[in-house]
Amino acid sequence: MSSVGVTSQTAGKGAARYAERQLRKDSSAGVGPDRRPRWLTYVVLGFTLVIAAFPLYYTFLLSSSDAPTIAQNPIPSLIPGGHFIENVSRVLGSDIKFWQSVGNSVIVAVVTSLSVVFFATLAGFAFAKLRFKGRRGLLVFVIATMAVPTQLGVVPLFILMSEIGWTGKLIAVIVPGMVTAFGVFWMTQYFEEALPAELIQAARVDGCSLFKTFWYVALPAAKPAAAMLALFTFVASWTNFFWPFIVLGSDNPTLPVALQLLQASYFKDYSLIMTGVTIATIPLILLFAFAGRQLVSGIMQGSVKG
Repeated sequence: MSSVGVTSQTAGKGAARYAERQLRKDSSAGVGPDRRPRWLTYVVLGFTLVIAAFPLYYTFLLSSSDAPTIAQNPIPSLIPGGHFIENVSRVLGSDIKFWQSVGNSVIVAVVTSLSVVFFATLAGFAFAKLRFKGRRGLLVFVIATMAVPTQLGVVPLFILMSEIGWTGKLIAVIVPGMVTAFGVFWMTQYFEEALPAELIQAARVDGCSLFKTFWYVALPAAKPAAAMLALFTFVASWTNFFWPFIVLGSDNPTLPVALQLLQASYFKDYSLIMTGVTIATIPLILLFAFAGRQLVSGIMQGSVKG
């Protein structure tokens, strides 16, 4: 039943006519829930899309060219060249351990994403719905660690990894990233708004333990926010270069570290380097294409009070 019909039944026909006129006025003025975007909206969105997509397209243009052409004209034509498949073959056939680095990146990104989602969701549930001494102070401390640059902890962390014999191994990259302060903060905010306390109380009355309440009540309710966190963590792990470059080196690299080896010479073949960057970016584009709707759902549900 329309809102005008409800108004007619509850407030009379005069109020209904006024509501209908107001609805038509708002619709024609471009406001209200049924408004349609105007041409200016499409122009702004299209311009934003071009700005966001152009760096990716420029990378593809360089990867489809060759070194002499780039040396003569650093700003290539907007039409791709015909060397992309050739450059891909050169990257795959190079001595940078490409497939090993891809496997390492997949392992690190998947394990880190699952770990961050689990531990951050568990911590967020505790901070949002449990009452214990020092809860707020501890949460503020966790959030404050986000302001500490990663570079400050590299030296002691590398010394620790050397002492326990983890240098050169993937576990040295996985363990420090198993939980993040941003993940804890995000899940805490989501649980505070989206998970009613009545659901938790009902589960406890039914005999669920605290962990079962988290597993069967809180975790299903957090799926949109958890999906967003997993996606962002996967992208951050996939593109992480600084710490893997230090602790892994070139013997057991992840993909960004391996791609860096493409330019480890006096002459930099930018067509080869950009081809490697394009190959490394394709999985992320596909991931966003398949998980984009879930990402938007997670952001919107996390920002609207439940």
